[in-house]
Amino acid sequence: MNVLELDTLAVGWPGHGPVLSGLGLSLMPGERVGLVGPNGAGKTTLFHTIAGVLPAQGGAVRLWGQAVGAGQFRPEIALVFQQAEDQLFCPTLREDVSFGARNLGLPDEQVQARVAQALEECGLSGLEDRPVHHLSGGEKRRACIAGALVMRPALILLDEPSAALDMRQRRRLIALLAQRAQAMLIASHDLELVLELCPRVILIDQGRICADGPAREVLGDAALMHAHGQEVPHSLTPHHGAGHVHVRASL
Repeated sequence: MNVLELDTLAVGWPGHGPVLSGLGLSLMPGERVGLVGPNGAGKTTLFHTIAGVLPAQGGAVRLWGQAVGAGQFRPEIALVFQQAEDQLFCPTLREDVSFGARNLGLPDEQVQARVAQALEECGLSGLEDRPVHHLSGGEKRRACIAGALVMRPALILLDEPSAALDMRQRRRLIALLAQRAQAMLIASHDLELVLELCPRVILIDQGRICADGPAREVLGDAALMHAHGQEVPHSLTPHHGAGHVHVRASL
């Protein structure tokens, strides 16, 4: 069974017409899919609708075959916001990461065990008592992901996860996400990150899905990308010259 299904879905903010409509797609368990498109195409609005923050304006969102409605608490879906400051609001890292697990009504020992595991997986062990506003940008991003992981979600929605990260923190983020078993939808203008993490890419623009297919085929289609305000990733652009190399920063 698919973890996520969108059936002729229309999304938009209340009081306004749909930003996207007629969306149909599905994600298998563990599948990582990139979501790309120009600013204003509706990526964040779509994420908020899938997560149940916004009501659908038409069609349906289904998780494991069951309809997802606005306002429902669905711990199987985790949304990681574009701005970490919009998600981190507790005084310390430990309190913030444990917030979702406590809302599940778990015994304290289970909450603590989940928090410790999530912090370790995200490379944040030892920072439990640090105020969240003292974390670096990369640490805040990984703290948001840790807060999602304690919920044990089946699907993680990541909105511009590498925004404002330096090269080293970006590499750590990619390594972290690559190790996860959950299905993911990753919305990003960082097309190299999308290409590295996501075998499949969906391009949205002008209120609809314009392409859905293998990442290298979609992102490497220069005419398609240009038509929708995108560029072919550097690594998919032909290079000439014997001395041309790509160097990755160490973790």
